[in-house]
Amino acid sequence: MTVKHRVLVVDDELSMRELLEIVLESAGYEVHCASGEDEARAAMDGVQFDAAMTDLHMGGDRNAGLRLLAWMRENDPRMPVVVITAHGSVETAVEAMRLGAADYVQKPFRSNDEIRLRVARVISERNLRRENEALRKDQAHRSSPGNMVGKSPAFLEVLSMVRRVAGLPSTVAVYGESGAGKELVARALHHLSQRAEKPFVAINCGGIPETLLESELFGYKKGAFTGANEDKEGLFVVANGGTLLLDEIGEMPMKLQVKLLRVLDNNSVTPVGGTASINVNVRIVSATNRNLEEMVEQGDFRKDLFYRLNVIPIHVPPLRDRGEDIPLLTRHFIQKHAVNMGCPVKEVSPEAESLLLRYSWPGNIRELANVVERALALSGETIEPRDLPPAVREYAPPPDMPLADLPEGGVNLEAIISDVERKYIEQALERARFSQIRAAGLLGLTPRSLRYRLQKYGLSAQD
Repeated sequence: MTVKHRVLVVDDELSMRELLEIVLESAGYEVHCASGEDEARAAMDGVQFDAAMTDLHMGGDRNAGLRLLAWMRENDPRMPVVVITAHGSVETAVEAMRLGAADYVQKPFRSNDEIRLRVARVISERNLRRENEALRKDQAHRSSPGNMVGKSPAFLEVLSMVRRVAGLPSTVAVYGESGAGKELVARALHHLSQRAEKPFVAINCGGIPETLLESELFGYKKGAFTGANEDKEGLFVVANGGTLLLDEIGEMPMKLQVKLLRVLDNNSVTPVGGTASINVNVRIVSATNRNLEEMVEQGDFRKDLFYRLNVIPIHVPPLRDRGEDIPLLTRHFIQKHAVNMGCPVKEVSPEAESLLLRYSWPGNIRELANVVERALALSGETIEPRDLPPAVREYAPPPDMPLADLPEGGVNLEAIISDVERKYIEQALERARFSQIRAAGLLGLTPRSLRYRLQKYGLSAQD
């Protein structure tokens, strides 16, 4: 059943009240009428109206409508008020707008449609403001540090860093493995800053072709290329005043790195196919699971851009280094998924929790969230080991390796680590019959991390 919007009509002329009541009821509104200030205040006692229309001159009192408007704005500031003024009294209408009226209309009315359209417009704008406010509150709640779950020292260090730098204008580079929570950190930085009321925009630089990524970031002018049938604003302009997260920044092509550096230097963007620059005020937060310093050394990432992005680095630890947080995160995801799935919140058996604590979590927090969702769907009253995926149930931690004594002359630690890493990767590939996905699982890596190491050591595999 459709709920009707309630409109309060206030006018001292009976004929005008009856006319407005007929016009608005024919448009589907529930109309309540009042002949003056006292009746209007009584009508609003305990009743929520979606809009009000009030005459400004009532009972010979030229200020009655303005007094009532001021009272309405004080008692229900979100209710839009349309004031009715006689022809030639524009000054009074302007004063009413200054006091908070949403719109005004002169009588005699040009048509009944004018009344219906003005009321519909102010109610629509009121609803849009409510939706935007609710969305901002929801985003702030989901992205605030209070919603970042954990108590481990590694997590608390990140949380402390976020709180310390959120209010600064400096660029922030967030590092961490895939699924570790880099975007959540970026959102928390935004919502704790003075930019919180402005847009937070995120784009994955590795998931979009180069030509499309350029037009997404910088926008384009009509006719810039085939299919550009109208001007389009880029994400820098969309995020103006707010924060732009450049996720997977290590995947950005070199050509666009040059253009991004120019934006950071000049605070302006030039759309594809355009000649005029657009000034922007955007805080840049970058995120990556790559080692940008190594990429700089290899010539795959611009050194000058690296230094511009890496003003304040934040390293998000992998889940395997946050063992104390696994039970807390598990309960958090149980509650979240239970609401979405419409099922009861369930407990985790000690045996299942032990398996969760033992697992290496190569997919980090994102993998844990998926495992919990799966377990909720398959479990009975309690989540048991049988409800967990085979990879979690059957995981065997690698044996502790004996630590050799440090020679008197020291060692080349990087060379030793690289040698050990290469040998383990070669063994994992052979055991997995050169399947990247299975080899990555044996090494506790994501397929993406393994591919990076394969390139680093000049190794090859399938998939």
